[in-house]
Amino acid sequence: MKRTTIIVILALVAILGLIGFQLASNKKKLDEKNQVPTTTNVQIPVTVATVQEGDVSQQLVKTGNLIPFREADIMATAAGKVLKVNFELGTAVRQGATLVQVDNELKALSLEATQLNIDKLKKDVNRYNTLYAGNAATELQVNDTQYNYDNAVNQAQQIKKQISDATVKAPISGRIVKKNVEAGEYVNVGTVLGTVLDINRLKVQVLVNEKDVYTLKEGHAVKVSTDVFPDRVFNGTISYIAPQGDEQHNYPVEITIQNGNVLKAGTFVNVDFSQKSNQRALQIPRTALVESVKNPYVYVVEGQVVKQRKIQVGRELGDFVEVLSGLNAGERVVTTGQINLSEGTAVQVNK
Repeated sequence: MKRTTIIVILALVAILGLIGFQLASNKKKLDEKNQVPTTTNVQIPVTVATVQEGDVSQQLVKTGNLIPFREADIMATAAGKVLKVNFELGTAVRQGATLVQVDNELKALSLEATQLNIDKLKKDVNRYNTLYAGNAATELQVNDTQYNYDNAVNQAQQIKKQISDATVKAPISGRIVKKNVEAGEYVNVGTVLGTVLDINRLKVQVLVNEKDVYTLKEGHAVKVSTDVFPDRVFNGTISYIAPQGDEQHNYPVEITIQNGNVLKAGTFVNVDFSQKSNQRALQIPRTALVESVKNPYVYVVEGQVVKQRKIQVGRELGDFVEVLSGLNAGERVVTTGQINLSEGTAVQVNK
């Protein structure tokens, strides 16, 4: 019985061994069949274009944000309790209109007392001049009386100025955009009570390069557009050209727009100077970009292989793009076949 069991076990082991051997043999054949043949000398066919530097001619258009033509704070010019506030947010005001009234009752009483003293001193001046003419008064008495009179008049002028300062007027015409005070509050000299914007006219400042800025003149008309009103063009005028540029040789240029309360400050606009801009720039075909213009790189042919190169792009010029950095004129970039490339891949340039 034991001998029979041993024979059965040995038979099973043998069968399992044969099965394992057969599976291993089959796997080896499959691996050999699926293995990709490696050839180190295969060259990927590509087409290339040369990086060129040339003139770029396009319409001179700049972008910027609208800012108010004028902006002014409404400031207290006298200390005291606020009696009345004549504006709310959005109120349209005219320059010189009374906006805030600060308590000035004590100053008015002081002016009244000073005026009474002036009347008395004026009579004294006349009386002493008469006495001096009849040798009944001295020159010193006449001079002292005149001095007291002049001093009282000067004091009255100061009080009148203080009373005037208690009435806060609009510094410019426009609309109220900030209100920082309510009736009953106490304010000090210099307290900002609100802010007024003049948006009947708006401004936009843009940077223009050195080559183009010399073609512009103050007073020239420009066209201003915005995506908010896609079918409308606003007329603007070049109101200022900076006499000095920045380190990149760009010059601030200011354009004034007659708004008519249509546009709002902060709106993004395009400024069309209605003339061509001619600049030199490195250019490559758009097809050379491996990824989008937001994260671009290209393959540069160096000898018989390609190198991956990160670049920075600028303007889109039809079928070409401007290269700001990463390439030099005369280098060759791959325009077709990039899908099969990686760093160091051997290539064959097709003409």
